[in-house]
Amino acid sequence: MPEFAIPKFPVVSQSLHAELKKRVQAYFDERGIVSTGTPKLFTKAILMVIAFVLLYIQLMVWSPVWYLGVFESIILGGLIAAIGFNVMHDGSHGSFSTNKWINRIAASSISLLGANHFMWNMKHNMIHHSFTNIVGVDDDIEIGILMRMAPSQKRLKMHKFQQYYFWFLYMLLYMFWIFFTDYKKYFSRKIGNVPLKKMSITDHIEFWGVKLYHAAFFIVIPIYAVGWLSWLVGFSIMSVVAGFVLSIVFQLAHTVEQTAFPVADIESHKLPDEFAAHQIKTTANFATKNKLVSWLVGGLNFQIEHHLFPKISHVHYPAISKIVRKVCAEYQLQYIEYPTMRKAIIAHFRFLRTMGRA
Repeated sequence: MPEFAIPKFPVVSQSLHAELKKRVQAYFDERGIVSTGTPKLFTKAILMVIAFVLLYIQLMVWSPVWYLGVFESIILGGLIAAIGFNVMHDGSHGSFSTNKWINRIAASSISLLGANHFMWNMKHNMIHHSFTNIVGVDDDIEIGILMRMAPSQKRLKMHKFQQYYFWFLYMLLYMFWIFFTDYKKYFSRKIGNVPLKKMSITDHIEFWGVKLYHAAFFIVIPIYAVGWLSWLVGFSIMSVVAGFVLSIVFQLAHTVEQTAFPVADIESHKLPDEFAAHQIKTTANFATKNKLVSWLVGGLNFQIEHHLFPKISHVHYPAISKIVRKVCAEYQLQYIEYPTMRKAIIAHFRFLRTMGRA
């Protein structure tokens, strides 16, 4: 079996990425503002974490009637996704605050949700953000035999129906992530085909510490407090809500009609486009005029801007998107955007249907 080779971006004389960075930096310089988070973001983050903790305590201590428990479990699942989008995500990219320790604390909120930050940083920041939509490298499109997420992946007969059953699979993401994929990466020392970087003793302790915490606070204590059946129903509801919301937001950004799935040259391993052009062609925005959606998903509906400037906080994406649009027009690059979330979901549905039939 041939040795796996990491794809490389071509070096170009007139860098699109350099031009974008120059114009966006000028935007911040002219206004005298920093590119990290604002007091409004810090307030939102604190409120979301407090709401998560209080709701957990409410469910454990007061054990509400079943219909209120179901409702609160749905909200808890939504908060897991919201904290991931708004707090952990910016923190892990170093864009939440100008203070490194505050960024570290924000990034560590992923531990509150039961996932491991080391694995997320490697999978998302280092691999997905560098090699978006590249089969064999980008773990986000490597779902296994159950779904075909790119033209170069093998098609099976079951994929003809994937546009119908993806709803169910996406609901399982959170449980699969917490109870399986983190462990798979840990023991295999790989994320897909990419070797995991060496973990320090602190990384190992943190991995097992988070898993023990999650088992205690989300399994053992709830079963003791409310009983096995109530825990099973509540945990299942919370998990499927969190899983679906997390899945659909990330999939709408890259696996929709019009987004590209570049293939590196077999001999040189070079990709067809430089970094910035690659990110623009493989990424899509959605519902950017909807302030509620932007607020809830932490600006991840401005995914093009996020992939070009991951170290800029999402609170600035609406403003810099105007700059990115203009540059795309000048360089004759398509700026892929769906005006509403509903249309983006339809585009994802059609994409899955195409992948299942092609």
